[in-house]
Amino acid sequence: MSVRVSFVAAARSSSLLAERFDDDRPLDQAGWQEVQLAARALVPLGAAELRYCSPTARSRATGEALGFAPMAQPALRDCDMGRWRGWTLSDVAAREPAAVDAWLADPRSAPHGGEPLLAFIARIGGWLDTRPAFDGSIVAVAEPSVVRAALVYALGAPPSTYWNVDVRPLSTITLIGLRGRWSLRLEAGAR
Repeated sequence: MSVRVSFVAAARSSSLLAERFDDDRPLDQAGWQEVQLAARALVPLGAAELRYCSPTARSRATGEALGFAPMAQPALRDCDMGRWRGWTLSDVAAREPAAVDAWLADPRSAPHGGEPLLAFIARIGGWLDTRPAFDGSIVAVAEPSVVRAALVYALGAPPSTYWNVDVRPLSTITLIGLRGRWSLRLEAGAR
């Protein structure tokens, strides 16, 4: 028996260049418009027996706008960025370039005083591995970073792969499996 977990990346709350670490801003106007445009394709995922979301405002709002009525899961929160919370990557790179280099190079480092990338990936993997095995489906609306971490964990890829996965707002991935044995399923698009 296996379980099907579909992750939906939350809609935007700011332009990609203005993205801030560990940001909890609500959806912006562009985000709401994107949800409306994507709803037709994503609403069927709401038929899942279990519906979850990250505890962030934009993840909750995305799930609600899609009609999922998701339950917030603290384990699906974004990576704890410590003192970098609320800063953009360019802000941090200008103030602490050596710390950014260390953070990007070593998944065990946490120069920001928060959660190391390796621990973040393991936390998301732990959530994934504790989903109940049943012949049903789960949908989880989460921050793009959470979706990346889930994908890296499920594929057993090196942590450095995290930096090479681009998760756009409202994109989806589906993982099928059970504890420690996951497969990525790519679905055919609408015709």
